[in-house]
Amino acid sequence: MREIEIIGFKRANLGKAESNRLRAEGNVPGVLYGGDELVQFYAQAIQFRPVLYSPDACFVKINIEGKEYRAIVQESQWHPVSEMLLHVDLLELTAGKKVKMDIPVKTKGSAPGVANGGTLVLKNPKLKVLSLPKYMPETLEVDISALTMGKSVKVGAIETDNFEILTSPIVTVVTVAIPRALRGKSEEELEAEEAEAAAAEGGEAPAE
Repeated sequence: MREIEIIGFKRANLGKAESNRLRAEGNVPGVLYGGDELVQFYAQAIQFRPVLYSPDACFVKINIEGKEYRAIVQESQWHPVSEMLLHVDLLELTAGKKVKMDIPVKTKGSAPGVANGGTLVLKNPKLKVLSLPKYMPETLEVDISALTMGKSVKVGAIETDNFEILTSPIVTVVTVAIPRALRGKSEEELEAEEAEAAAAEGGEAPAE
């Protein structure tokens, strides 16, 4: 799992006026919890861009006045109009304690159904994973190389290694949608057309 380094400072005052002053200076107030101590801190808001503006999962390594902590962003609060980052909650990581994270799905291979006119639809681009920090995957890989027209890959088909996917195993992750023009055809007709197209690509005559 990639780590983003952030430099922060302890907050001496916790009032609303102080929080507004920090934001006006380009900082964001935050709290780090889940470990031995609760730490109120602030950091330059721009440092959180690689964490919050990216679809990829990551850990945060935050240095607060010389003391380093490993954490994940548990919650972020934004202004509804200006979209300014208002507050960040960090959950400290500990070696023997499992955490939950939303992990992005990445597809592998080429779906035959797409080559024959279907549309690949990623219905769940992120899945919730429970794991010890050292086993937390950066991505969840889904093999679509056998995905024909109208077929799907469900959560239960994803391989796990020392981690648990909390999303229901019957939930569809990715599917090949059938084009409107082909929706009246039966599954057998679609499979026959895909077989013919595959044979044609390989220079073979379709089986009769």
